Amino acid sequence: MARIFCVANQKGGVGKTTTCVNLAAALHEAGQRTLLIDLDPQGNATMGSGVDKRELGHSVYHALVGIAALAEVRVKSPSGGFDVLPANRDLAGAEVELVDLERRETRLRDLLEPHADDYDFILVDCPPSLSMLTLNGLCTAHGVIIPMQCEYYALEGLSDLVNTIKKVHANLNRDLKIIGLLRVMYDPRMTLQQQVSDQLEGHFGDKVFTTIVPRNVRLAEAPSYGIPGVLYDRSAKGAQAYQAFAQEMIERVRTL
Repeated sequence: MARIFCVANQKGGVGKTTTCVNLAAALHEAGQRTLLIDLDPQGNATMGSGVDKRELGHSVYHALVGIAALAEVRVKSPSGGFDVLPANRDLAGAEVELVDLERRETRLRDLLEPHADDYDFILVDCPPSLSMLTLNGLCTAHGVIIPMQCEYYALEGLSDLVNTIKKVHANLNRDLKIIGLLRVMYDPRMTLQQQVSDQLEGHFGDKVFTTIVPRNVRLAEAPSYGIPGVLYDRSAKGAQAYQAFAQEMIERVRTL
């Protein structure tokens, strides 16, 4: 039975896609059957997995609106080995079309239900807004992974996201919970980042993952080659951090 996790944050540029792609690759390397779902019309997770979004016959958009089955949309990442439900600009149209469809908040859940035994982990890369696409991700997931930078504005956005998760839990998905907060793009030389990190640990306790992903040039370079950072340069500190995070996720799932 697959465990489904949204990687979400309403703030943009906080490493959601980097986390999704690298976690998927690291989980696959650890022997976990993994599916990555790109729910962002920008298609960055698709391209970062080595799949060309410009050459797609079908995308996750076609699956959500009922034009194509999951098996017709699913592709394998040529560089990472995990499965991908890819996205491109077509997905922007789903925002409008989903409004008029039945069970609009649970289209993704209904799509994945028959394939629950095909995977150990399903990761959903959400867009940086509370949209119908993000809502579909939250209604499908067992838990939310929140990547965040240790900066003041990130704390401001975090309270909004936590409130959103509480509302979805109360009204649409009783299984939904915060799995953990992942500190990313971390620079220990900056006093403010250390202070914010301490605040997170003090407030959220064991909800804060032990793994900390440092700011790392090699992780930033990897998407331009269509290769997950954990495979692009295994010796890089960022790659090693995501490998450790994958192991931490496997252990945390066992205790859920």
